[in-house]
Amino acid sequence: MSTGTIRVGIGGWNFEPWRDNFYPKGWPQARELEYASRRLTAIEINSTYYGAQKPATFAKWRKETPDGFMFSLKAIRFATQRRVLADGADSIQRFIHSGIAELGDKLGPIVWQLAPSHRFDAADLTAFLDLLPGEIDGLPLRHALDVRHASFQCPEYLALARQYKAATVFTESDDYPPIAEATGGFVYTRIMRTHPDEPLGCKPEVFPPLAEAARTWAAGGEPDGLPRIEPAPAATTEACAPRDVFMYFISGAKERAPHAAMALRRALGEEVPA
Repeated sequence: MSTGTIRVGIGGWNFEPWRDNFYPKGWPQARELEYASRRLTAIEINSTYYGAQKPATFAKWRKETPDGFMFSLKAIRFATQRRVLADGADSIQRFIHSGIAELGDKLGPIVWQLAPSHRFDAADLTAFLDLLPGEIDGLPLRHALDVRHASFQCPEYLALARQYKAATVFTESDDYPPIAEATGGFVYTRIMRTHPDEPLGCKPEVFPPLAEAARTWAAGGEPDGLPRIEPAPAATTEACAPRDVFMYFISGAKERAPHAAMALRRALGEEVPA
């Protein structure tokens, strides 16, 4: 059976508590991306949310990581932290043309994070989605919407996201409303429930079900037991199209995130360097 690719990672790679914890004692800070990218298969970059990066920086990140690795990028906040999303056209264009194409085939999804107070407005969201380009310099772009207000938990939002083939970030957290429905051609999950008193971030029994959910998504299915707005679709050829899956351990007890990501990779049957 054909399946998509499952990638597992963390947010960023420069975090002081990871030194002498995830990174070996004395490991050079300039080589932390090199180390992390050999133990994880994706990283979500947060710095792009706060400010523009140079094209040379994206090119450097590409060169420091192995084949098959991917970066997700959080889009610049000036494009999304607005009352009227459609007013962010200039910010969207500046971000898209800031040099992200230098990542080449290591460019993963772009995450557009809306404010927690931003309510669903079909007309405004439609105008915003019309502004998101499908490619840059011949490189296909994949967009994920990180919606954080409960008003998005409605069939109207799901239909609109599907119309534009935009994925919806499924956030596992007590702070944001979960939307587990697949609305794009890939699945994007942010797991924010790691605990400081767990060496792997989560209890060991958590990882096999997470791995099974990832496999189900990758095969085009819908995992059981997730909060849903609509009933799961019937298993048609279209509904079962393979999907790439991105699963990130972010926030929560951030110091445990790399260990949780590596534990999930092992639960998926992948070899992870010691």
